[in-house]
Amino acid sequence: MRPTINDVSRLAGVSIKTVSRVLNNEDRVSDATRARVTAAFATLKYRPNMAARTLAGHRSFQIALACDNPSPYYVYEMQSGIRDRCLLDGVRMVAQPYDHDSDRLIDDIESLIDGSGVDGLILTPPATDYPEVLALMARRKVRFVRVSPGTDLDLTASVFIDNVGAAAAMVRHLLALGHRRIGFITGHASYATSAQRLAGYRAALDEAGIAFDPLLVRPGDYDFASGAAATEALLALRLPPTAIFASNDDMAAGALSVAHRRGLSVPAALSIAGFGDDAIARYVWPALTTIRQPTRLLGYTAADLLLAPEFVVKRIDVPFELIRRESTGPARSAG
Repeated sequence: MRPTINDVSRLAGVSIKTVSRVLNNEDRVSDATRARVTAAFATLKYRPNMAARTLAGHRSFQIALACDNPSPYYVYEMQSGIRDRCLLDGVRMVAQPYDHDSDRLIDDIESLIDGSGVDGLILTPPATDYPEVLALMARRKVRFVRVSPGTDLDLTASVFIDNVGAAAAMVRHLLALGHRRIGFITGHASYATSAQRLAGYRAALDEAGIAFDPLLVRPGDYDFASGAAATEALLALRLPPTAIFASNDDMAAGALSVAHRRGLSVPAALSIAGFGDDAIARYVWPALTTIRQPTRLLGYTAADLLLAPEFVVKRIDVPFELIRRESTGPARSAG
């Protein structure tokens, strides 16, 4: 038989009301008691009756993720982090992909709010910065958290990593290896993260006293094909770069494929670095030096902000990490 709230109460040694408070994420429960009740949920494989909770509290106990990203790894990690946090409160996550170029974007998000009656929404780039989306959320008075916004930073709760600092850290790593001509592949222009990572690239060059060369910057779309195309253009220059830094790992993998096709040894002839530390960074050969963006933690933290009993406007900076692997090495001129 399906376990009930009474079974959880008996196993945890607390009242039914206390179990209910844990389910509703109320703050009148000690950490020790909350841990005991959560353990009982797991032991009994307890799943709350969503319909009954909705009728009792006028809430849907659902939150939604609106996501548009060409990287399947990013989407999977973001969903996983949100789902992990939702499970603690017996809340369901609804994932809604969107097309940021679609004329129906606003209608799609509004239909998601109306159709599911979600208690809150998590927005990922680039919709995090679309004025029409932000205006819709304000009009509908729905709780929402933004991931990696680039504008109106005090508008609502948000989570992010320091994209400028992370990109600068990678360029400093390449400079330390003796590279002076460092190619850079930007992300899609609609994403604030693209401009932020380009700013970090430029800041590190300026810090080292190296003049910015616009020929070394090529546009990408955060996907494998655009990374490959940008690399072909960079390697066709009269003075090609000795290192290429791509704004995400999918594009860096595209750069690797071009190097292999041209017979260029990585990193002996060309160093390649990415951003994200997605699964593909470890699957390609050689494994990618990259910036670890903890996407799952970003998702978990965004959901934690959304599900807090008292919703407050705060910005949480999740730390990045530079991961050194085999795809970067000393520049040819550095011996």
